[in-house]
Amino acid sequence: MKNRLLIGASIIVTLVASVALPADTSAKTIQEFEAEVSRYTQELETKKANLAKNEAEVQEIIKKINEIEGQIEAAETEIETLQKEIEESEAEIKRKSEESKSIISYYQVSNGENSYLEYAFGATDITDMVYRLSIVEQLTEYNDNIMTELEQLIKKNQEKQKELAQKEEELKGLKSELKTEQARIEADSASIRESMPSIQDQISSAKESVRYYKSLGCGASEDIQKCEYRVSQASGSSLPSVGFFSRPIDYGYVVRGMWGGHMGYDLSSGNKNIAIHPIAAGVVHAIYTDACTTSYWCSSMGYWCNGNAKIVVVKHNYNGSYIYSSYVHLSSYGNVWVGQYVSKDSVIGYMGTTGCSTGEHLHLEIANCHWKNGGCSYNAYTNRLINPGNLINFPGSWSNR
Repeated sequence: MKNRLLIGASIIVTLVASVALPADTSAKTIQEFEAEVSRYTQELETKKANLAKNEAEVQEIIKKINEIEGQIEAAETEIETLQKEIEESEAEIKRKSEESKSIISYYQVSNGENSYLEYAFGATDITDMVYRLSIVEQLTEYNDNIMTELEQLIKKNQEKQKELAQKEEELKGLKSELKTEQARIEADSASIRESMPSIQDQISSAKESVRYYKSLGCGASEDIQKCEYRVSQASGSSLPSVGFFSRPIDYGYVVRGMWGGHMGYDLSSGNKNIAIHPIAAGVVHAIYTDACTTSYWCSSMGYWCNGNAKIVVVKHNYNGSYIYSSYVHLSSYGNVWVGQYVSKDSVIGYMGTTGCSTGEHLHLEIANCHWKNGGCSYNAYTNRLINPGNLINFPGSWSNR
């Protein structure tokens, strides 16, 4: 229920740390916006270099993993070969043991027809019999020696098997560590890629702010919010002040409030395509989609990105100060345009689930500045959020605004 540009504080901490946005909460001057353009541009170049470095590291890790997999495969093949030799040796020992126990049975001496007994007692005299018994004894001893050698081979193979199995486990452990490191680097790269559009948006916004406030005649070091208010008062086009706010949907319920790092209120309704209204009269300040086009941020939190979140921002004059209300995850926009005056009953869009979202709902955020031509940076915006519950009465559910 969080989109990438309007996400929870836990993710903001990570994003802010990686983007290194300014931490001020004051209004901006034209000079400060121009400085931000330069700073953000440099930040983009740094991130591109970090991406290239990460990619090289990942390729090296993949190479090592492939080598390890080859070693594991070789070890498994050798273990199988040893096991086959062990089984063959055990079978031979069994066969030789049976032969040694069956000296009086059919054991072929040369032509496959005489048994030991027939051979020994077929002697023509005592000397011949002693000789033949000696041959039988030698054959039995030969069997015993072969069995001893086979038992030693089995022992040796089993020890080697054990060593190979241990080596295989070590290799698998190393592979697992490399996989973890690969995942960490790829996650870092995904984080960088996710934040890059945000920085690009802020560069574009900062440049547009410079053009906009210069066109109003604001001085280079003049507080731009005060300048904008001054110009609007002088031109007679200032927004009428509003003293109260309404719920943005005709009927519905609260899904989640502003707690646990959540930056606004999530609202839903039985009508999943219900019309969205401004919380008060004002001017459409911005219409845009956020940069949530991949799944990294949201999948890491159990959410899934299904496309750019459609967002409308309305600027209100609240007792002589501007506040900005943002309406996020819209399925479509109403018939609105930037600069259009809207009443609290205007339709600015329809509830949806665009962006990082688990279902149809409206994410409502309110702040006393906005990072898109609203007099502050994105970091300042996140620090100047207003709890919607402080301005609007939100019961558990309602049937009117």
